[in-house]
Amino acid sequence: MTTTFKRKHLLGIRELAAGEITHLLDTAETFRDISRREIKKVPALRGRTVINLFFESSTRTRTSFEIAAKRLSADAINISVSTSSVSKGETLLDTARNLEAMSPDCIVVRHSMAGAPAHLARMGNAPIVNAGDGAHEHPTQALLDALTIREYKGRIAGLKVAILGDVLHSRVARSNIHLLTKLGATVAIAGPGTLVPEEFGELVDEGLRVERGIEAAIEGADVVMILRIQRERQDSAFFPSMREYAVHYGLKPKHLERAARDAIVMHPGPINRGIEIASEIADGSRSLILDQVANGVAVRMAVLYLLAGGGRAELEDKGH
Repeated sequence: MTTTFKRKHLLGIRELAAGEITHLLDTAETFRDISRREIKKVPALRGRTVINLFFESSTRTRTSFEIAAKRLSADAINISVSTSSVSKGETLLDTARNLEAMSPDCIVVRHSMAGAPAHLARMGNAPIVNAGDGAHEHPTQALLDALTIREYKGRIAGLKVAILGDVLHSRVARSNIHLLTKLGATVAIAGPGTLVPEEFGELVDEGLRVERGIEAAIEGADVVMILRIQRERQDSAFFPSMREYAVHYGLKPKHLERAARDAIVMHPGPINRGIEIASEIADGSRSLILDQVANGVAVRMAVLYLLAGGGRAELEDKGH
């Protein structure tokens, strides 16, 4: 099994081996400990520059990448479309080429078009981190979810995970399905028929099953993961109304009675309270939503550390 991470870019979970995923998670654990100290800064990336290039709005992902870079002592530069030359008609590729001319050590990209980070990786020289591309993948979200699960369950292999909601438009679902099944979990997905695409049925042999009712998916689950309804990606009516969705697919306390007694609840955020998930669950003792946010910083520290050249050999020498 691979125990190091030697890739130049992080574009998705699908192409990673189980050993590479585990190495990323193990590295993130060391940075989680740093984030719990009184002084949270280390000099690992001193003198390096990380550019956060976000073509879509974001709170958790963008902020955590910025905090991650700064805790590693890197210079973090945030660029949004509204304040960049893209608003004047500049193409994505020209924007990236101009940024590369300034010699950044890593570029973090979020874009509405699937494959945009991979395109930049092929055309440029700087390491690229995919911070979410269309409905394709969101690798660091899946990694922070896995880190959270491993922290509270002690393992991923053998766990039953239910992923509920808008699977069709969810890059989070795709990355999580790839990661969880690679590490030995079984995954059940459920949601309205219009939001659970037929293509996911092809992954059944990889530890995935498709259910139409959330009750069946939740039965015996160790982890219940709720997805946000991505209204900004929906160009047609996939269900009658938000109220209808809440009635049939919103997670309520009665549903958790079907899960394992010690089941945990997760959500990538932002949440639509009372629609995807009841407030008493989101704020309840089983909810790890804020733990996910905290672990997001540790995961992104690990990714930047490994890709921006912050002592990969040193990590390997220490056996991490």
